[in-house]
Amino acid sequence: MIRVAFFDAKAYDKPSFELYGGEHGIRFKYLEAKLNEDTVDFAKGCEAVCVFVNDTVNAAVIEKLYEYGIRLIALRSAGYNNVDLQAAFGKIHVVHVPAYSPYAVAEHAIALLLTSVRRIHKAYNRTREFNFSLNGLTGFDFHGKTVGVVGTGKIGRIFIDICRGFGMNVIAYDLFPARDSGIHYVSLDELLEQSDIISLHCPLTDETRHMIDAGAIAKMKKGVVIVNTSRGGLIDAEALLEGIKARKVGAACLDVYEEEADVFFEDRSGHILNDDLLSRLISMPNVIVTSHQAFLTEEALNNIAETTVNNILSCFEKDGACDNELCYRCGNIEQCKKQRRGKCF
Repeated sequence: MIRVAFFDAKAYDKPSFELYGGEHGIRFKYLEAKLNEDTVDFAKGCEAVCVFVNDTVNAAVIEKLYEYGIRLIALRSAGYNNVDLQAAFGKIHVVHVPAYSPYAVAEHAIALLLTSVRRIHKAYNRTREFNFSLNGLTGFDFHGKTVGVVGTGKIGRIFIDICRGFGMNVIAYDLFPARDSGIHYVSLDELLEQSDIISLHCPLTDETRHMIDAGAIAKMKKGVVIVNTSRGGLIDAEALLEGIKARKVGAACLDVYEEEADVFFEDRSGHILNDDLLSRLISMPNVIVTSHQAFLTEEALNNIAETTVNNILSCFEKDGACDNELCYRCGNIEQCKKQRRGKCF
């Protein structure tokens, strides 16, 4: 029996994890609390922890987990910017879910984009009040527009395929271009200058943090539409708000927000929102915010649970490598697992 402390648990997580975990003798201890220095004690008596994007897995938390005998940190997400991999190295193995449903995220990005450009949300609210006026609902055709895609991993490439289906001109930027992909790569500056729509599909790293800042926005076309379904920290939210107020940014579609940890995934409808910046963004008529729900499809939830369970089993039951282990040793965090045959340490 492998006991796993499952932090930041939601009702929609449990069915798939119970299904796959129960088949393999894994017992999940579901906790509503997010993992941080104040809640880490809940992991006592377990062999592993399962965490999500807004859990805080810093050096202090890792030291406590190690003290409690935790051998594995299993992320049920692709991103891992909330985990101090350097602090974990040599103490606790870290695994993630590199791909659960890239279609879910790419399709949500398109859904946000269509909703914004064709004013679907405004029309919905109007007709519920029997207002059938079309004034102020004019959008624009996707066909013939240039979309700039930052990051061409699985999600980015699926997003590109969908955009091509609309007849859009696609350009892309990636530090590591996909070979023989048929994607037209340009420099980041060229992408910023040429795109009518910019969609972010890259991980959050020290190099990509605030890649969309005041300087980047200044290079964009007037009326550009910005879509972010990746990580909130890719965008300087203050700069975005100023760009919107200056009428430089025509619209913003955000499924993520830099300071989302204490807001997203929770019902705050009966409370005053203390985040003034988020409040101002939401109040803008050309901003759509969803609460990090791009991943939330039945297919994705099943894939996340199945992969996470397999990751846990591989680390506890195999003598070889942990499936999808993140390694700090060589600096090539995700790729080094392709070069080695055993665990990271």
